[in-house]
Amino acid sequence: MSAPKNIARRSLLVTSAALLSLSVTALAARGVPRLSASPTATPPAHMSTVGGERLGRPGIQVNIAPGLPVLPRNLTARSWLVADAQSGKVLAAHNAHWRLPPASTLKMLFADTLLPRFPKDTRHKAEPSDLAGMGAGSSVVGMKQGHTYTVHDLWLGVFLRSGNDAVHTLAHINGGVQRTVKDIQAHADELQALDTHVVTPDGYDEPGQFSSAYDLTLFARSGLQKKDFRDYCSTVSATFDSREIRNTNRLLSGDTDVPAYQGIVGVKNGDTTNAGATFAGAAQRSGKVLLVAVMHPTKREHNEVYKEAAKLLDWGFQADGKVNPVGELVSPRSAIRSSTPSSKPSATAGSRSGSLSTAAAIAGGALAVFGLAVFLIRRRWPL
Repeated sequence: MSAPKNIARRSLLVTSAALLSLSVTALAARGVPRLSASPTATPPAHMSTVGGERLGRPGIQVNIAPGLPVLPRNLTARSWLVADAQSGKVLAAHNAHWRLPPASTLKMLFADTLLPRFPKDTRHKAEPSDLAGMGAGSSVVGMKQGHTYTVHDLWLGVFLRSGNDAVHTLAHINGGVQRTVKDIQAHADELQALDTHVVTPDGYDEPGQFSSAYDLTLFARSGLQKKDFRDYCSTVSATFDSREIRNTNRLLSGDTDVPAYQGIVGVKNGDTTNAGATFAGAAQRSGKVLLVAVMHPTKREHNEVYKEAAKLLDWGFQADGKVNPVGELVSPRSAIRSSTPSSKPSATAGSRSGSLSTAAAIAGGALAVFGLAVFLIRRRWPL
């Protein structure tokens, strides 16, 4: 690429980064209070407006125009969202900020929080206390007390089999379940996932635990920045305790009535009594990367959540680049803070010190914006 084009591209990126910072801050400021007492039976009339005013409205939000593909029929999910992972544009949504039980899709947030903390070859002997406190009927990978596992083994159990036993063991390695819940909640706050209230690290049904399709998409987008996260969530099968385990994400591993989805990257599925079936996925085709989140289809057919997610992804690949977005996926708070200069030059300093202070402030502001620009470049999805 020629030098003038490089300069123009950098200039455009810095300008876009600054504008994004201002717009995201304004959107977050307009959001509704962080928590409600419990998920509602029907979508509230007013929901969070993080990511855009239209995302706070109940019902389907999409900009219809001549020549655009029609949204799939017979979508029964209480809430769903489809977005361009690279630009962050929300292409269409339905009750995007409705706070609902997340089931095991919450494990995406758990993994995004803890994955960087422990080397994969760290070994841990399973103790009775590690496996205590799991909800009745929890999904498990089949850990055995007294057996020694690597952290790598445990993450395979989390991603492939949605093993609550592996989640609780990793939580104990992290200092305990309660500390881990606080860490996960803090990371949700950092991602501006303001619909999410964490009670358990594994997503098991508990009073007051909920998230939203919008927040699940933020979790998936953030997690996929990490190579280990991408590797685990895209693994179809692996060996655990000398036996094969297969990924329960049917768009990845396939099933009798659902073929593996073309270009699927991951990410995570879930299913509990209160949450119903939930799913957040990512797929890549022809240089485009899309994210989809689907929560609680009311149609009770086998694998319905995957069928509806596949329909939305198909629509998204046809509509991306043609449809005007209805909102955006916001950036983490740290990216916004890094774009705001922390100090101003002193008005009472002498001419020399004043010049130096001004230069330092300008340089600091440029570095801060550059930091956000680097963040945005990294979000161009090295999948």
